[in-house]
Amino acid sequence: MAKIVPIRGVRYNPDKAGNMPDLITPPYDVINEEAQIGFYEKSPYNIIRLEYGRIRDNDDANDNRYTRSAAFFSNWLQQNILIHDQKPSIYLYEQEFTVEDQRLTRSGIICGVGVEDYSSGTILPHEETLSKAKADRLELLRHCGANFSPIFGLYDDPSLSVETIATGYKNREPDVAFTAENGEAHRLWLLSDEGDLSCITALFDSKKIYIADGHHRYETALNYHKEMQAQGRNEFGFTLMTLVNLHDPGLIILPTHRLVKNIHNFSPQQFLDKVAQNFTVLSATFPSNDRATALSVELASMKEAMASANAFSVYLGDNILYRLSIPRGVENRLMASRCGAYSAQWRELDVAILQCLVLEEALGIDKEARHSGTNLTYTREEAKALESVDAGEYQAAIFLNPTLVKEVTEVAAAGDKMPQKSTYFYPKLITGLIINDFSK
Repeated sequence: MAKIVPIRGVRYNPDKAGNMPDLITPPYDVINEEAQIGFYEKSPYNIIRLEYGRIRDNDDANDNRYTRSAAFFSNWLQQNILIHDQKPSIYLYEQEFTVEDQRLTRSGIICGVGVEDYSSGTILPHEETLSKAKADRLELLRHCGANFSPIFGLYDDPSLSVETIATGYKNREPDVAFTAENGEAHRLWLLSDEGDLSCITALFDSKKIYIADGHHRYETALNYHKEMQAQGRNEFGFTLMTLVNLHDPGLIILPTHRLVKNIHNFSPQQFLDKVAQNFTVLSATFPSNDRATALSVELASMKEAMASANAFSVYLGDNILYRLSIPRGVENRLMASRCGAYSAQWRELDVAILQCLVLEEALGIDKEARHSGTNLTYTREEAKALESVDAGEYQAAIFLNPTLVKEVTEVAAAGDKMPQKSTYFYPKLITGLIINDFSK
């Protein structure tokens, strides 16, 4: 089944690089242009220069974001800004964070994971990918020969075998510990004992890995491995991953909401009449003040009802919020007539029902429009979504419940992929903590 290996990770040398909070970033795909500039300004050694360099107007085949990343990486290694660990290790990692006023810790291991075709059933995806993002990541791999950020993977081990081994290491001071500007605490321990490494690698001989975040990077790593194999080189058969147990108490998924725009001749009433053919529609008027709190209360209520119904809250303006709901069981029979090619597990998803019965049927937003972004934008900022509709920037805001972890694994095991932006695993893994250099 899954093959994992210890790696000689590359880490920042604090004596030369500076403080870790100034060197790290979130994953490249959540960094906008403004944030990118901010990371450049934080430190001359910020990982942004390797992972997601600027595009310049005069870029050409010999001088571009990828060639510059490769030059920075080589120079920083030569200058000992970045240094290789002495021994191959599996890295024990803790990320402590706050969500909904609760302090949680998510634990995992950072290691190399063997890349395989999805058809093998060992590495399982849950979301669709886009070719443009994969082309960008492939060019970076070709130029640098390194993974700068880990893919987020999940595995199922109710016996908590890794956690048991980790306990002995976590009784000592971490090898790396710092708190980022957003209040997240990060702790890292190097595990290099041969016996412990053997126990952990043997555990994964019977495990599957579910990709939580980083599908584009995984598929890019697989494609790169195949490219190198064609050239007679087999050392690129692994990619950098952080693996978290499905039974970890800090494993959290948050919802990603939808904003609708550019629907020709859009009529709120016609939209409500259309969805009423499949859903029960209830309305509630926002109070004259503090809409954000009222929305939070509504979304909490909707979340509590998840066991018995699929539901969405829709805002069309005029301070009225509509809840669209359909009883569980009914939705699968209804979806079977619309989306019969998918598994029952896929048809039960809120995001799948939204895609088929609301976006496609009621609004006419097909697959091409969803991928192009013509009619759809994604957001996690709930109060701002209301304001965007009131300002006329969008025609509707659709609020979702979070996807459940078990839904992710069930859909992946069934061989289906969820619609885009079905999950938001929180918090994101950071980039810059461990680099996987294929040359070592």
